[in-house]
Amino acid sequence: MQNEINIGCSNVAGFNGKADELPKPTKTVPVQFMDWGLTDYQQAWDRQEALLNSTVAVKTKNRIENSKLPTPNYLVFCEHPHVYTLGKSGHPENLLLDDEGLKAKQATYYKINRGGDITYHGPGQIVGYPILDLENFFTDIHLYLRTLEEAVILTLKDYGIVAGRYPGYTGVWLDAEQDSARKICAMGVRCSRWVTMHGFAFNVNVDLDYFKNIVPCGIDDKAVTSLQQELGYQLDLDEVKDKLKNHIAHLFQMELI
Repeated sequence: MQNEINIGCSNVAGFNGKADELPKPTKTVPVQFMDWGLTDYQQAWDRQEALLNSTVAVKTKNRIENSKLPTPNYLVFCEHPHVYTLGKSGHPENLLLDDEGLKAKQATYYKINRGGDITYHGPGQIVGYPILDLENFFTDIHLYLRTLEEAVILTLKDYGIVAGRYPGYTGVWLDAEQDSARKICAMGVRCSRWVTMHGFAFNVNVDLDYFKNIVPCGIDDKAVTSLQQELGYQLDLDEVKDKLKNHIAHLFQMELI
């Protein structure tokens, strides 16, 4: 494969079925779970890069020395203060705020090295950063994305919400086949030598007004929603995290540490 892959809002292919149709890894893989809580975006980005680079270093050592050192795997959950991020294939004009507008919203803005266009992160949103060596699972980046989507779909099902995929786009959607289609989880990833970083943003109790300041993922004709918006009440974020974490672990055959 090429050394690096970046996939975001509109890069979608491959599997589009149900959870029980997803191919699964053939063995259980140890994965360290970490919840970083409310974390500055730049700090979280730096920590992700450090974890990815240390994993790639192990793989490089194995290749050079013909050794078989195990590579680590991490599943990170966190929240961010108000921030807009633009992927490598994004268009800066999809941010509808200038510097003064960002200050008024107490928000920051970063151009980053994932795929996709622009998105928003903020309190009440579960941001997931799997830093996984996919050679421990399956070497298929589209299956990786579909599996993450399925974990969110199953979590929503736990709350009585039917969700699915929107043809041609990544992420998780409600009423995807209708004019009322609305996105509840965005995805954008980077994969270097089969090691992933960045990931997904699942809207739980997030302030949806912040999405009015961007063209989310460059899609100007679809709405954004949240679990709170759909159910009409504020969710226990830790409860949602626990359900989501367990679905991810089951679908990827992870042994969470």
